[in-house]
Amino acid sequence: MIHHVLLACPRGTEEVSRAFYAGLLGLVEKPKPPALAARGGCWFTGYDAELHLGVEDDFRPARKAHPALLRPDLDMLAGRLLDAGYDVVWGDDELPGMRRFHTHDPHGNRLEFVAPLVG
Repeated sequence: MIHHVLLACPRGTEEVSRAFYAGLLGLVEKPKPPALAARGGCWFTGYDAELHLGVEDDFRPARKAHPALLRPDLDMLAGRLLDAGYDVVWGDDELPGMRRFHTHDPHGNRLEFVAPLVG
Protein backbone atom coordinates (compact mmCIF):
# COMPACT_ATOMS: atom_id res chain seq x y z
CA MET A 1 0.00 0.00 0.00
CA ILE A 2 1.20 3.51 -0.80
CA HIS A 3 1.21 6.10 1.98
CA HIS A 4 1.18 9.15 -0.33
CA VAL A 5 2.15 10.49 -3.74
CA LEU A 6 4.26 13.63 -4.02
CA LEU A 7 3.92 16.11 -6.87
CA ALA A 8 6.13 19.16 -7.24
CA CYS A 9 4.92 22.73 -7.42
CA PRO A 10 6.59 26.12 -7.80
CA ARG A 11 7.37 28.13 -4.69
CA GLY A 12 4.55 30.42 -3.57
CA THR A 13 1.71 28.54 -5.29
CA GLU A 14 0.01 27.08 -2.24
CA GLU A 15 -3.18 29.14 -2.69
CA VAL A 16 -3.69 28.08 -6.32
CA SER A 17 -2.95 24.50 -5.24
CA ARG A 18 -5.60 24.74 -2.51
CA ALA A 19 -8.14 26.18 -4.94
CA PHE A 20 -7.57 23.28 -7.33
CA TYR A 21 -7.06 20.28 -5.04
CA ALA A 22 -9.48 21.24 -2.26
CA GLY A 23 -11.87 23.59 -4.04
CA LEU A 24 -12.21 21.86 -7.40
CA LEU A 25 -11.27 18.23 -6.70
CA GLY A 26 -12.89 18.16 -3.26
CA LEU A 27 -9.87 16.87 -1.35
CA VAL A 28 -9.32 17.98 2.24
CA GLU A 29 -6.14 19.80 3.19
CA LYS A 30 -4.13 17.94 5.80
CA PRO A 31 -1.89 20.03 8.09
CA LYS A 32 1.82 19.48 7.52
CA PRO A 33 4.06 18.84 10.53
CA PRO A 34 5.67 22.16 11.60
CA ALA A 35 9.18 21.15 10.51
CA LEU A 36 7.88 20.40 7.00
CA ALA A 37 5.40 23.30 6.81
CA ALA A 38 8.30 25.74 6.78
CA ARG A 39 9.38 24.30 3.41
CA GLY A 40 6.12 25.31 1.72
CA GLY A 41 3.74 23.16 -0.27
CA CYS A 42 0.58 21.52 1.01
CA TRP A 43 -0.92 18.09 1.64
CA PHE A 44 -4.35 16.78 0.71
CA THR A 45 -6.35 13.68 1.49
CA GLY A 46 -9.60 12.13 0.30
CA TYR A 47 -11.06 9.25 -1.69
CA ASP A 48 -8.63 6.88 0.09
CA ALA A 49 -5.60 8.74 -1.24
CA GLU A 50 -3.07 11.18 0.12
CA LEU A 51 -1.43 13.67 -2.23
CA HIS A 52 1.43 15.94 -1.20
CA LEU A 53 2.60 18.99 -3.13
CA GLY A 54 6.20 19.88 -2.42
CA VAL A 55 8.03 23.02 -3.46
CA GLU A 56 10.75 22.55 -6.04
CA ASP A 57 12.81 25.65 -6.81
CA ASP A 58 13.81 24.33 -10.24
CA PHE A 59 10.22 23.26 -10.93
CA ARG A 60 9.28 21.32 -14.06
CA PRO A 61 5.82 19.75 -14.29
CA ALA A 62 5.44 15.98 -14.47
CA ARG A 63 4.07 15.55 -18.00
CA LYS A 64 4.19 11.72 -18.21
CA ALA A 65 4.52 10.38 -14.66
CA HIS A 66 1.26 10.85 -12.76
CA PRO A 67 -0.93 9.56 -9.97
CA ALA A 68 -4.14 7.76 -10.94
CA LEU A 69 -6.83 8.56 -8.41
CA LEU A 70 -9.92 6.40 -8.04
CA ARG A 71 -13.06 8.54 -8.19
CA PRO A 72 -16.64 7.24 -8.11
CA ASP A 73 -17.91 10.57 -9.48
CA LEU A 74 -15.88 10.54 -12.70
CA ASP A 75 -18.43 12.27 -14.95
CA MET A 76 -19.24 14.96 -12.40
CA LEU A 77 -15.55 15.64 -11.79
CA ALA A 78 -14.84 15.86 -15.52
CA GLY A 79 -17.67 18.38 -15.85
CA ARG A 80 -16.34 20.50 -12.99
CA LEU A 81 -12.86 20.52 -14.51
CA LEU A 82 -14.19 21.48 -17.95
CA ASP A 83 -16.35 24.24 -16.43
CA ALA A 84 -13.25 25.59 -14.66
CA GLY A 85 -11.29 25.67 -17.92
CA TYR A 86 -9.18 22.53 -17.53
CA ASP A 87 -8.74 20.10 -20.40
CA VAL A 88 -10.17 16.61 -19.90
CA VAL A 89 -8.88 13.88 -22.20
CA TRP A 90 -10.86 10.65 -21.95
CA GLY A 91 -9.02 7.38 -22.45
CA ASP A 92 -10.39 4.66 -24.63
CA ASP A 93 -10.60 0.99 -23.70
CA GLU A 94 -6.88 0.67 -22.87
CA LEU A 95 -7.60 -0.36 -19.28
CA PRO A 96 -10.12 -3.21 -19.28
CA GLY A 97 -12.93 -2.68 -16.80
CA MET A 98 -12.06 0.99 -16.16
CA ARG A 99 -13.16 4.41 -17.39
CA ARG A 100 -10.56 7.15 -17.13
CA PHE A 101 -9.46 10.61 -18.11
CA HIS A 102 -6.36 12.76 -17.80
CA THR A 103 -6.06 16.43 -16.93
CA HIS A 104 -3.33 18.73 -15.61
CA ASP A 105 -3.21 20.67 -12.37
CA PRO A 106 -2.56 24.44 -12.39
CA HIS A 107 1.19 23.73 -12.42
CA GLY A 108 1.04 21.44 -15.46
CA ASN A 109 1.38 18.15 -13.56
CA ARG A 110 -0.50 15.31 -15.24
CA LEU A 111 -3.30 13.65 -13.25
CA GLU A 112 -5.41 10.61 -14.11
CA PHE A 113 -8.82 9.83 -12.64
CA VAL A 114 -10.29 6.33 -12.93
CA ALA A 115 -13.49 4.52 -12.05
CA PRO A 116 -14.50 0.87 -12.54
CA LEU A 117 -17.03 0.19 -15.27
CA VAL A 118 -20.42 -0.66 -13.86
CA GLY A 119 -22.33 -3.65 -15.19
